[in-house]
Amino acid sequence: MGITGALVAMGEVHIDNPIQIYLVQHGEAVAKEIDPDRPLSERGRIDVARIAEFLKNAGVTVDKILHSGKARARQTAEIFAVTLSKSRVLVAISGIDPNDPVDQLIEQINMWTENTLVAGHLPFMAKLVAKLLLGNAAPVVTVYQPGSVVCLAKDEDGHWRIQWMLRPELFKTKINN
Repeated sequence: MGITGALVAMGEVHIDNPIQIYLVQHGEAVAKEIDPDRPLSERGRIDVARIAEFLKNAGVTVDKILHSGKARARQTAEIFAVTLSKSRVLVAISGIDPNDPVDQLIEQINMWTENTLVAGHLPFMAKLVAKLLLGNAAPVVTVYQPGSVVCLAKDEDGHWRIQWMLRPELFKTKINN
């Protein structure tokens, strides 16, 4: 039984539509001064891998994985794909850069029929969650940190609801540099 299944069993969540979306802020990236492409740092790779492994052990699977095309989002998506996706197919999409409006992606989300993970950036991801939940991109209702995952599913009335959120701080260990 996955995380959502456990919550349903406890009577905390009632879901008729099993489609879930996983909205991920990319893992921690190196500073622009070190590498202008800003790939994931060692900490970022470790954080994302730990969360992905935890989700795998909880029974989470995804059918489709989308990312912004930026190195840090693509690398985050790759880690989740190896761990959570049978197809391991990644698709770079436009319109999910940090300051893009969220409405175009929301139109697509509302047509999705598969569990989908989207790896993107702040403030876009936080605005996306707020707009799906409240119908408005402000106020921000989630406190992302690099590598965080928010799972949303539609309730029986067709409204998006938070199923759970994981942040890397829950999985922290020291790294010897």
